[in-house]
Amino acid sequence: MTTAYPLPSNLSPATVANTASLLRIVALALISGAAIASRLFAVINFESIIHEFDPWFNYRATRVLASQGFYEFWNWFDPTAWYPLGRVVGGTVYPGLMATSGVIYNFLHALNLPVDIRNVCVLLAPGFSALTAWATYMFTKEMKDESAGLLAAAFIGIVPGYISRSVAGSYDNEAIAIFLLMFTFYCWIKALKQGSALFGTIAAIFYFYMVAAWGGYVFITNMIPLHALVLILMGRFSSRLYVGYSSWYAIGTLASMQVPFVGFQPVKTSEHMGALAVFGLLQIVAFGQLVRSHVSSAQFQKLLYASVVATGILGTAVFGLLTYKGWIAPWTGRFYSLWDTGYAKKYIPIIASVSEHQPTAWPSFFMDLQFLIFLFPAGVILCFRELRDEHIFVIIYAVMASYFAGVMVRLMLTLTPVVCVASAVALSTLLDTYIDPKEPDTGDDTKSESEATVVSASGTNGSSFSATPTPTPSKKIKKAAAAAAAPLPTSGIISDLVAATGGPTRRGEPIKTKGIFGMDSRLIVIMHTLAMLSFFVFHCTWVTSNAYSSPSVVLASTNQDGSQHIIDDFREAYYWLRQNTPEDAVVMSWWDYGYQIAGMADRPTLVDNNTWNNTHIATVGKAMSSTEENAYPILRKHDVDYVLVIFGGLIGYSGDDINKFLWMVRIAQGVWPDEIQEPNYFTPQGEYRIDDMASQTMKNSLMYKMSYYRFAELFGGNQAMDRVRQQQVPKVGPTLDYLDEAFTSENWIVRIYQVKKEDLLGRDLKSANAFGQGKKRKRTKPVPRRRAIV
Repeated sequence: MTTAYPLPSNLSPATVANTASLLRIVALALISGAAIASRLFAVINFESIIHEFDPWFNYRATRVLASQGFYEFWNWFDPTAWYPLGRVVGGTVYPGLMATSGVIYNFLHALNLPVDIRNVCVLLAPGFSALTAWATYMFTKEMKDESAGLLAAAFIGIVPGYISRSVAGSYDNEAIAIFLLMFTFYCWIKALKQGSALFGTIAAIFYFYMVAAWGGYVFITNMIPLHALVLILMGRFSSRLYVGYSSWYAIGTLASMQVPFVGFQPVKTSEHMGALAVFGLLQIVAFGQLVRSHVSSAQFQKLLYASVVATGILGTAVFGLLTYKGWIAPWTGRFYSLWDTGYAKKYIPIIASVSEHQPTAWPSFFMDLQFLIFLFPAGVILCFRELRDEHIFVIIYAVMASYFAGVMVRLMLTLTPVVCVASAVALSTLLDTYIDPKEPDTGDDTKSESEATVVSASGTNGSSFSATPTPTPSKKIKKAAAAAAAPLPTSGIISDLVAATGGPTRRGEPIKTKGIFGMDSRLIVIMHTLAMLSFFVFHCTWVTSNAYSSPSVVLASTNQDGSQHIIDDFREAYYWLRQNTPEDAVVMSWWDYGYQIAGMADRPTLVDNNTWNNTHIATVGKAMSSTEENAYPILRKHDVDYVLVIFGGLIGYSGDDINKFLWMVRIAQGVWPDEIQEPNYFTPQGEYRIDDMASQTMKNSLMYKMSYYRFAELFGGNQAMDRVRQQQVPKVGPTLDYLDEAFTSENWIVRIYQVKKEDLLGRDLKSANAFGQGKKRKRTKPVPRRRAIV
């Protein structure tokens, strides 16, 4: 055997194994450090602050848990949310995130480390990203080996597709959910490979943790049963599968039902019925295997046919009856929106209005995954080479996650782990091939036709080969034998693919292992691989620092000299609300900002990001879409004191309420179709405009008036320009009669209006406002009556 480069020969196998283990530990530690450090750009560039919208409620709930204890948190009723309805928090949240932060907070204080609960919440996601890298290493090691596991851990540690939901300050459920997802899958694979009830129980425990942490647990609930079903259909049923699945499902389902927000859903909703059906199928198959060992083959065939038909008919009938009676809830709208991208826009506009529920654009895949998107298919194909049970799981995971990631932007998060795993398998296989010092033999293994021997009749029966040459066969026999031996084009490709690992061909004959000659080709491939990995690191760093590390409450722009300019309008406005309004002042805004107002301004809000009451949200949309006269009774009926709107026309902030306004109209139209119609807010040509060509309904809406009130005055008599819509605003702006401007932030992003009280004299506010401005209504002089001349 020849080698491309010399290897040390004086090292014992124990020394090599120990050194490799130490290097793996060091590598995992460095990967964990890189995963944490790459998520700290937000803290370094801005400060330790909670990001986005949903995390503000999670942080507020965690403060209650840390200050008052778990019992008070579990029974917390929040009267400031969804005014005047309130919210029972303990029964309407996934408490896993808050409980995790509370445990860490109390543990640190038990060690006399006075860490503030805010810093625990801010740094929770980076900390769990290190655990995610470790779980991904363990999972990938089961697919191939430790080297592939290290690559997968490094990929998921810095890939933007996962960092986008786990940067410092992104205190959302996904902060811990991806670790739980990967570790649950790892435990499932171990339970399946070993037939271990222990690993099945551990998988169930972490599945329960996942259920308590994130609504995406339904992905696990359906992935594991789908894997088990495919194995059964492939004829791979075994006692290992039975033990692993039964222990996971029985314990996991009972544990998940202890979460109040989930309750009896695992046995009463259609999303969970697949897991229950596979559990029942496994019992039937196991029972069939038992019966098969006690009866004859003919009897078993008849019994099997009758039982399959009877079970299928009975199961379908029972499921249909339970669904018809309402004992099993039908599929939800969120489920239908995953299969029909237009369903939510037609029937549930509040779901379609969320930006992360939109279909994923193709550039997003490259931005979030970079060159992994090209390695990913190669890794999935390599899983077909051995096609063990765990490889089938990766293939199913890849197919399902790829589809769902294309349907919804948010589900890119569930695709990223399997992309990292499959890409690591592909890249590790490539590096194994080119780093291996062994070179293939150069001997000619082909034999001439005259040297070939033919198996004699005695050899066919298992004896030795005949040394006597057999008579030369006829031409017809030669052609028939050649045609039978010639592989099909596709089978030749597959044979070559299998032969690369030294495995047997379809005829059972081993093919010589392929290899690489010399150092030049090895160095070229390895250097190019290292270059691609370097570009990947630079890409991930750039995307993380520029795109995913900016908190939504603190914006940043670049001055002409290159320095950074901080735009802090949100916190400025929320601080004004906190300091200048009564504690019981009710604030109305679109639901996007409800959690932030409650968290930073500590004021009651009509709606927030929980979005559980569509009619309440539609009421806010109706008020925003109506004229002042029609909106005022709605505001007074709900005790609204202040109305908050987001406007980005001055500095070009595109996430403002005018850009979201059509969703307010659509949601309101769904409840009041006779009063609010979306076409009325478009021009006769079907355009959505805010300039002079805008429809009269659009100009008269409360949202339009609050956004552009006094906006033209900023331009000193020149033509006012909306820098988001790139349209000219009318020089004569709208007027307000029922609201007063109370506060406008420095960059005009946040505008707050105070709702006027009823007129003391009983006049409508428009007339009272005109009277106060000296615009007294002119009375027409009565025409004197002429006396009739007699």
